Formats: sequence, C-alpha cells, structure tokens
Amino acid sequence: MHQNHAGMASNMVDPGLLDKIDKLFACGVGDTIPLPQLVVVGDQSSGKSSVLEGITKLPFPRDSGLCTRFATQITFRRAQVTSTVVTVIPHKGATQGYADKLRAWKSVTNAILEPVSFSKTMQEVHKLMGLADTPADGDGKSTFSEDILKVEVSGPEQEHFSVVDVPGIFRTATKGMTTLADAAMVKSMVHRYMINPRSVMLVVIPANVDIATQEILTLAEEADPDGHRTLGVLTKPDLVDPGAEIGVMQLIKGEKHPLNLGWCIVRNLGQQQIQDVAADRSAVEKAFFRDRAPWNELDQDRVGVDALRIRLQEVLASNIRREFPNVKREVLHKLSTAKRALKELGDQRQTPDEQRRFAMDIASRFREIVSLALNGNYSGNSWFDNEPDLMFVTRVVNRNEVFANDIEKCGHTYGFKFDYSSAENVKQDVMSTGGQGIQLRTIKDHVDLEDLITGDRRIDDKIYGNIIDWLSELYKGSRGFELGTFDKNLLSRTMNAQSVKWEPLAHGYILDVIHMAHGFVATLLRHVCPTARVRDGIMSVLMEPLLETYRRALEQVQFVLRVEKNNPQTINHYFNDNLEKSRQKRLRASLEKQATVHPSPFGVAGVSRSMIALDDIVQNHPMSNAEHVVYEVHDILKAYYKVARKRFVDNVCMQAADYLLVTGPNNPLKLFSPQFVSSLTDDQLEEIAGEDAGLRRRRIALAKEVNDMEGGKKILAGVS
Repeated sequence: MHQNHAGMASNMVDPGLLDKIDKLFACGVGDTIPLPQLVVVGDQSSGKSSVLEGITKLPFPRDSGLCTRFATQITFRRAQVTSTVVTVIPHKGATQGYADKLRAWKSVTNAILEPVSFSKTMQEVHKLMGLADTPADGDGKSTFSEDILKVEVSGPEQEHFSVVDVPGIFRTATKGMTTLADAAMVKSMVHRYMINPRSVMLVVIPANVDIATQEILTLAEEADPDGHRTLGVLTKPDLVDPGAEIGVMQLIKGEKHPLNLGWCIVRNLGQQQIQDVAADRSAVEKAFFRDRAPWNELDQDRVGVDALRIRLQEVLASNIRREFPNVKREVLHKLSTAKRALKELGDQRQTPDEQRRFAMDIASRFREIVSLALNGNYSGNSWFDNEPDLMFVTRVVNRNEVFANDIEKCGHTYGFKFDYSSAENVKQDVMSTGGQGIQLRTIKDHVDLEDLITGDRRIDDKIYGNIIDWLSELYKGSRGFELGTFDKNLLSRTMNAQSVKWEPLAHGYILDVIHMAHGFVATLLRHVCPTARVRDGIMSVLMEPLLETYRRALEQVQFVLRVEKNNPQTINHYFNDNLEKSRQKRLRASLEKQATVHPSPFGVAGVSRSMIALDDIVQNHPMSNAEHVVYEVHDILKAYYKVARKRFVDNVCMQAADYLLVTGPNNPLKLFSPQFVSSLTDDQLEEIAGEDAGLRRRRIALAKEVNDMEGGKKILAGVS
C-alpha cells in the first residue's frame, strides 16, 4: 500500500495492538484462544486472489498451479526501513522435529517483494512444507498444508494492517491437480477460520453468478448468523449480463441480503490486462466505476479496491479495539486453567527417580490419613465425613461387639440348665430360635478377595434344650469302671460339640474385618491417587503382601480354635467360682423339700430362715450315681464354657483382628508406605508410576499451552 488516504490516520489500527495480536499468533496463543483477524474467503474462481493482491499491493505468483495452498497471514507496519520478512508458523498438531524445521526457516529482504522473488520464496515454502506440485507426483506428498505462511511488510509509507488469506473452496476434483479429499480438507480449514468469533470475514463472490448458489456465503451465514462480522465483496462486475445489474445494485445498497458490515464491489484486471505490465489496476478500476452505468451511480465508499482497503482498516481497527480486553482476560483464564490441570497431573515421571518421588508423595499422603484413622482423629480430614470406609477403627469396634454378642447368645449348641429344683429334665427339642438363622457376614465381598471367601453367610441359630439327656447319652457311651467319676475325654467331647458354632462365627467375623481393612486401603488410594492407572498399579504390587496378611489373620483364628478345642483347661479362678456356685444351687435344690422355716433367732419381725437337720443332709441321696456324674459334667461344662467363651472372643479379637489387621506393626493399612516404595524395583515403579502415551501427550499439550499463555501474558503486559 503505497498511497495515503484522507481520514486514514484516525481509523488505522493502533500499531501497538496490531503488533501484540501478531505476536500472540506467532507464539501459539491463536491455537487455543480466538484472536481478532481479517480473513479473506471465497471460491477458487471468485477473484479472491486478485482482490487480495489489490488490497496488499503484493504480486502473488500465478505460476504455482493453485492460487493458495495454505493460509497466508500478511501484516503491514510503518517503519523507517523497508523490509519483507517471510516465516512459517507450524500447525497445531505438528511434530516437534517438523515444527522446529519450519521455525528455523526465514526469508528476509530489504525491499518490497517483486513477482520473481515472491515466486521463488513460495517455491521454497512449498518444498519446506513437503507439498507436491500435483497429486500425480505420486510421492505421497500433500497438496495443501495446515501450516501458516507469515509475510511481514515494513516501510515508511505502510499503514498498519493485517489480513489472512485462506485457500479457496472447491467442490469437484481436477485431474492431476486436486482430489475430493483435498476439497474436504480445504473446506474444513476455511470453516475453522470462519467460526472464530473474533474474525471479520471478507467474503468474495463473483457478481455474475446467482448469489443464492454460493456455498461460501452459506458457510458465512452459518458461522455468523447475525451478519455482524461479515463484509461482502463482489467481483467481476464487467462480466454481469445486461439487465442483471439491478440485482447486484440492490445488494450493494443493502436492499437485498443485507449485511451488518455491508457490501463493496471491485473490478479486477482481466487476464489480458494482467499480462500487460504497464496496466494500472487503480486507473482501470476508477475509469470503470466512473464511466460505466449503472455502476457509476453507487456511493464511492463502496466501489473500488482503494475504498475497500479503507473500509477494511476501519472494521479491523474497531474489531481489535473491542475484542482486545476480552483476549487479555481469556489468556489469563486459560493460563490459570492449564497450570491447574498440569499441576493435577503431578510431577513428570519419565525416569525411575521421578517415578519414585511421585510414588513416595502418594505413600506419604496415604500414611498421614492412616495415622488419623488409627487414632480415631476423624476431624483431621474432611474425607472421613463422606467415606464411612475410612472410619476403620470405629467399624472394627462395632463389629467386635456384634461378634461377642453372637457368640454369647447363639454360640452354644445346648442351653445350660439353671433350674435344679427338679431332677427330671424338661424334654424340649428347641429351647431358643430366632427362626432366620445367624448372619455370619455383614460386609459386602470385595472382588479382589474372592479367593479368601469360603463358607456360608448364615447358619442355623437353633439352641437345643435337652442338655441333660444329651450329656446322659454321651456319658453312657463313654463310661468305664470309674467309680463316681467320668472319662477325662468327656469334657473335651462335650466342649467341642457345645462350641461347634464358634468356627463359622469367628470365620465370618475375621472375613468382615479383612474386608473392612481392604475397603479402607482401596478407598483411601482412590482419594490420594485419583489416576486409575496409577492406583491399579499400586494395588497390583500391594495385593500379594495384603493377601499374605489376610491369610495370617485367618490362620490365627484357626490356631485359636484348635487350642480351645484340643485340650480344655484354665487357671482362671472364675471357673472354680462358677462351678462352686452351680454345685451349691444343685445341692440347695435337692435339700429344699426337707427344709423347715423358722423365725429369725434374733427376733426380727417378718424375717424367717430355711433350716434343715444335719442328719437329713447326710442322708440326702436325691440322685443315682450316674445322674450325679451327668450333673457334675453339666456344671463343669457350664463353668468352663463361660470362661472359655470370653477367652476365645478376646483372643480372636486381639490376636487375629487387632494385632494382625488393625494396630500391629505389619497391619495392611501400614503396608503402603515410603519404605515400601523404596523397596520397589525400577520395573515395578514403571508399572505403578510410569506415564502412558495418553498422559504424556496430555502433559506435553498442557505444558505447551502454559508456555504459549505465559508468552501471551508477557506480550499483553508489554514484555518482549
């Protein structure tokens, strides 16, 4: 642009803002945030390239086979020294090596580009981008590119202006030139530029065709339904059929298909005039709109490329000034969002050291919550409020009570006799039953522990009442020549039979505590490690030691059961106390019939005492020897069972559950720790903390976005 126009200075783009927008594009901000720009779009045969050449005064080469193979960003700046700098901006999905190669290329001249030099530069760019001259080359090269050619023209007479040219759309393939795949790619590229909500579209349409058939206008209406950022440009008025001018005039006057930014019309040079180096486009165009009716009736600010250039500068200046504050706000928002997303991914973990640090950090957070949970300090973290599984100690204590109550109420096979007033045993098959059985398990099974899960979840809760009959049968089947005594193995047999429910009750109890522990580990891992792949990796290396711990707890229960059932014995004095009380009750019941009631010897009114003669006590023989032994066995079993029951419950809860699963040094909650991570091999660390391809791509993309937005922030702050 070598000419100045009246009023141009007041409407020209602020040089500082235009420079910042260009730099934002160059540093990649435009890949993420829509930036204000002027985009020229149209069909390949619309005269778009001629319009662009008239606007920019640049001699676009006409020997390239195609008008445009890629987007071209052209920027003009006023400067003391004349120069033209041509560079290439890689497309968003470019590989690092390809992007580095494009960024390293630059063409600098101290003059405005001439046709020969511009053509030579374009040939270099085609080669750099790996573009084929035609699809028929057969070398696998592309015909079009997503990269952006950037042309910066500076000089003392240049106005600040910027425009983007994109390939013209086409619908049919041209043999040896384009394919239908090329047509789809170009349409997608053009659409991407058009839907930018901050772009102003210069839609170029031939005046000698039916506007209703123009796909580019349909695309513009879809991208900008209100027409607020669409400026229509009609070309080839010299080819309009006589009589058809009225429709074109209605468009330009806004009477038909109005646009918010309006319509302009230009007259490009014909093919013969292009070949004539002496032809002056501006003079030819001015003469046409001055002398040719009805075009000479149009407002002068709507005709000709010079008027169009002024109009474009006005539109671009207004658009940039309006959108610049929004761009600045979006850059800061995107930077904050990308930084937060990158932080959530954690530190990079490519090497074993990086992976170990990453796993150590997770293990440390895990250990902190375990410490709070084992101390019952649920106020120390909000996770406890929403995750009942993390309140581990409380759940175990509650399960302990259920286990103890189940053993006390339903753990025995036969109900003990507490009424000795009659030697006759009351025949009763079932003394107590709830009818629904005893629930052995209260915790849902975890899929990881299916190999440990055995046995039923519910057993019969019947308690038989004919214990004396049962003991009598056992005694008759085992007695020998003992005088007034019984076989020493009889107590062991009766104890085993009386405590047969202990094993399923204890097994169900310990399985519940195991599942509580495993649920705690799995739930806490989900919180301290949100990434499923890493969480699964940690659990995979933890499962073997976890299962070993769980099996030890199960084995400890079996050990306690064997000890209790193998050889009944105790040194607990409560056994003797309980046995003596039972004997006293039985003796009292046998003597009550012979007792007489006498007033208190101390003369206390209303108080009497039961008394029996000493001879009656000596001569009392209420039972046979066999009955006496059976009742003696009953009383011994009752006294011992009570002591053994409490001891068994304590041992199972303390040894198998508490020590091995809750508070002991090797409990499952403490397995995943920094010490455990330090013992892992490099292969295990790779399995746990190694980044998969998707995560690496995500990290690279976020890192690039952060870098781009940081650059954008500096540009917007005026820092170079």
